[in-house]
Amino acid sequence: MAGAMKLACVFLACMIVAGPITANATLTCGTVVTSLSPCRGYLTLGGPLPRACCTGVSSLEGLARTTPDRRIACSCIKQIALATGANPVRSAGLPRACKVTVPYPISASTDCSKVK
Repeated sequence: MAGAMKLACVFLACMIVAGPITANATLTCGTVVTSLSPCRGYLTLGGPLPRACCTGVSSLEGLARTTPDRRIACSCIKQIALATGANPVRSAGLPRACKVTVPYPISASTDCSKVK
């Protein structure tokens, strides 16, 4: 129950943060949250990387093709990581572990407004 509430709060925070930059974007924070939800246990607790997590990361990479969509994804990922207490090392290594290329570093210090 607490996990669901935290995820709902993350979703709401993402909508507030991403609202001003969604004018030309088709990707939503809801899609980002849904795509990355199978990764939560791995990113917060460790253990084996679920196949469903990499499926979600791959699908998100395929959906974030435009600059506005990549900026939305970046902002949402940062909010998710902060809200869930994701391990920064596992978060940064997730694209490589899933064999997916992400055009920006997965880090709390990434300036999403500069993502191309």
